[in-house]
Amino acid sequence: MPDLISQSQPEGRGEPEALPVPLGGTRAQAIFRLQIGIAGLVAILMMIGLANIVMDRAKQTEATTVPEAASTLAPVKIPPVPASDPLADAGVIPSSKGDDTSAKTDGNGPPNP
Repeated sequence: MPDLISQSQPEGRGEPEALPVPLGGTRAQAIFRLQIGIAGLVAILMMIGLANIVMDRAKQTEATTVPEAASTLAPVKIPPVPASDPLADAGVIPSSKGDDTSAKTDGNGPPNP
């Protein structure tokens, strides 16, 4: 039976000869790279399809809506609230309104005339 190590060694050297490795790697590595590439292409196509569906739905919704539709509810008018000073209401500072109600009260009830 022939010795494989002695056949791969060149004459006069004790080191084994390096076998050439293909630049593309092994067959399993090439198939793996092919699978990854195909999966990437499928993912890109799915994202483009999803974006297309979203854009079509947006165009369809925009086409069916009425621009500047009038409100169905009557506008509610809120009466203006007179400006008040919380410190003057609490009695901390004198009121700047001009009506002096504190002078007309006796402390126990409504103001006296």
